[in-house]
Amino acid sequence: MDLPDRDVEDPSGLVAKLRALGRDSNGERADFQTRVFGSTTFFRLWSAQAVASMGDWLGFLAILTLAGRIGIAAGQPGTSIGVVMAARIVPGLFFSGPAGVLVDRMDRKQVMVVTTLVRAGVVATLPWVDSVLGLVFASFVLELAAMLFSPAKEATVPNLVPADRLTSANSLGLAAAYGTFPVASILFALLAKVAEWLGSIDAIGGLKTSQEAVAFYAQVGAYLIAALIIARLAIPKDHIHVHDDEEVDLGAVFTDIKDGWHYAFINPVVRAVNLGLATGLIGGGMLIPLGQTFSKQILHAGPGGYGVFITMLGLGVGAGIIAVSTRQATISKERAFVVSIFGAGITLLVGVSMTTLFLAAVLVAVMGVFAGSSYVLGFTLLQENVDDELRGRVFAGVYILVRMCVLASMAIGPILVDPLNGLSELIFGDDHQIAPGGFEINVPGVRLTLWLAGGIMLGASALAARSLRAARTDPSDPPVPPEPPEPWVAPAAADPTAAPSAPPAPAAGTAGPPGGPADEDGTVGPGGSTEPAKTQ
Repeated sequence: MDLPDRDVEDPSGLVAKLRALGRDSNGERADFQTRVFGSTTFFRLWSAQAVASMGDWLGFLAILTLAGRIGIAAGQPGTSIGVVMAARIVPGLFFSGPAGVLVDRMDRKQVMVVTTLVRAGVVATLPWVDSVLGLVFASFVLELAAMLFSPAKEATVPNLVPADRLTSANSLGLAAAYGTFPVASILFALLAKVAEWLGSIDAIGGLKTSQEAVAFYAQVGAYLIAALIIARLAIPKDHIHVHDDEEVDLGAVFTDIKDGWHYAFINPVVRAVNLGLATGLIGGGMLIPLGQTFSKQILHAGPGGYGVFITMLGLGVGAGIIAVSTRQATISKERAFVVSIFGAGITLLVGVSMTTLFLAAVLVAVMGVFAGSSYVLGFTLLQENVDDELRGRVFAGVYILVRMCVLASMAIGPILVDPLNGLSELIFGDDHQIAPGGFEINVPGVRLTLWLAGGIMLGASALAARSLRAARTDPSDPPVPPEPPEPWVAPAAADPTAAPSAPPAPAAGTAGPPGGPADEDGTVGPGGSTEPAKTQ
């Protein structure tokens, strides 16, 4: 029996593709750092970020411990911790805009090095701080430095890795930022023993040797190592030349802030990411302060159930980061971003509708998968669609929106519980129960609030989808700034009705508008096109 003829892919071509995965752009066999991180420079920057993040988490735990200890002595431990944490949030609400402008105007490597050294100097004084006011001031300065470091780092990444590796780079960045927290927690616990040993040495009797003091010393060391690594990196600084001829004054700073925010709202891709991430966080962030109440009132699992929630959420976020990294070459980032936010909202709605800890925890983990994916995809879309000279301002804007929405979710969520609980009692009675289809379900205020949170996330996905649809259908709203820094000016004799972006082709051998490669006959096509000039 004759078999029908079928087109079979040449196996040699498939083998060549597989071999190319392990080689760099020059065809040479890539080393481990290039294969995994995209470039050696980004690997070193990532290493510095991981070391600095370890120090950040150590300092975070130490400041909480010190604030609680000072608060206990004053009889207000909760208030002390809350005030200190507020000092880490408030600067972002007012200074993110100017910070983004400075990052776009300055050498980003110098910004990262100087801010890391400033943080090291501030932390070095914390072992001798014994008041809440001192901790508030130190936390305020630390946050100001971090607000400059983070946009500078994020704006630098696209200059260090190929465009097709940005998703992996952002995934690795998230792993460095948040994956170091469990390690720092274990290290902080071990430092208690180190503090006891140091306290027994008489030669250093004048040195503070409490657990949090030793953690601060370790944090200073981490910052110094990170600053040394970054100082030795070769980081491009072409974005500075855009502002070389501009005089830096207060008016120019505010103009740049306005331009950055204007661009963030008129550019459909940036607008979609801002709406998706920031608005989605208002919903998803409510799970953190309300999770313990939900575990106690609905699942009857107590604090242990809340711990399971947080653990499963973290595992889900990690799984989502890995999933996006492995599938980055085969997915549409815009569509996957919207689907991730929508999936997070749906799983939150269904998860908080469960009455058993196991089912609720599984769905919270799935929500974490979608949440981690949306975060990585959102940052990747920003890096791919924003010009280098605007990146610092755009990322600073994203950070301020994220901070404001997280703060809003932490404050609004608990406040809504009591009014919604009263509304449920008014409508459904004292038992707060409904029975759709004969299935009884409790609807106290905490569950209604979390349902509202899921609904907000669904709304965020719809807004993001609408904005991205506009990016695909509206050619007048491109994903990059339409005007280059040095636009070509048409000659005076040119037709005034002609579009500046389509000048007439110059004669052979003459220079055309800047930015276009020359043709074989020496001409440059309109707008940089390589189409040869027509012969007369």
